[in-house]
Amino acid sequence: MPQSIPRVASRKGVLAAATPPAAQAATRSAAATTTRLVVRRADTINPHLVRITAIPTNPAEISRFVDLPHTDSYVKVIFKRPGVRYPEPFDMARVRTELPRAQWPALRSYTVREVDPHAAEVVVDFVYHGDSGLAGPWAAAARPGDELLVLGPSGNYAPDPVADWHLMIGDDAALPAIAASLARVTAGAPVHAVVEVEHEAGRQKLACPGELRLDWLHRSDHPDSTHPLVEYVRTMEFRPGRVHAFVHGEAGAVKLLRRHLLDERGLTIDQLSISGYWRRGVDDETHRAMKVAERAAEATAPTAGSTSVD
Repeated sequence: MPQSIPRVASRKGVLAAATPPAAQAATRSAAATTTRLVVRRADTINPHLVRITAIPTNPAEISRFVDLPHTDSYVKVIFKRPGVRYPEPFDMARVRTELPRAQWPALRSYTVREVDPHAAEVVVDFVYHGDSGLAGPWAAAARPGDELLVLGPSGNYAPDPVADWHLMIGDDAALPAIAASLARVTAGAPVHAVVEVEHEAGRQKLACPGELRLDWLHRSDHPDSTHPLVEYVRTMEFRPGRVHAFVHGEAGAVKLLRRHLLDERGLTIDQLSISGYWRRGVDDETHRAMKVAERAAEATAPTAGSTSVD
């Protein structure tokens, strides 16, 4: 077993190697960096998933996406407001300084599904549910040559190499991060992944060097259940030993799972990477504002730590 290294629990409850200050500064800098990509391919993987393959206009900038310490690397996709003149070259820092907030672009967070440094390609999966929303319709209409502006990448999680086993739980929105994380698990390490998708067509082939048990849940098979993922996890059998868990998806489900894992399964916060990626019935901006309010409430209410969602 690899030698244990110092670990810290971040605000998001991520079990990760202690990060030197210089590396932390580099991560913050990357999160604020704008990269201009252009679409190379747009592939419909299933009726609810569009895969965008894009390349940086400056090929050297592919290095920003390569050899990152985290497996849940995500970017914030920038959607410009119609009719607004933005500085060129685009710079989000200048936008925030020079333009009123109402003219700032909309941002949507998406996990980087994979990176091919030799082809200088960045792959991002977009969940698509018809004409509602902003990012899904854009991806469905994307064509080669279209601009794709992103901030980042950033990230918070990587599978702990000294964990006895790994648990990965999520829905369609978390599937790209789960796929990337499974590929980085230590060879032979036990992994139990539970993924909720709309129906069987949402399944994907997932590579993993560990000993993987993969359970798919179909929402279409549970029409009367609000949280089939939560119900499944509550009844599943856990392996013995110390688990490192990655739990992401709809905020309501994640809140219930956090309570279950901490209060009923006995996990500690340093064993968890857990966050609500989206929230049913609200857009991304409202979801982020609600997360800020929840963190503020958590800071003033010590007993709320087991139920709030990062």
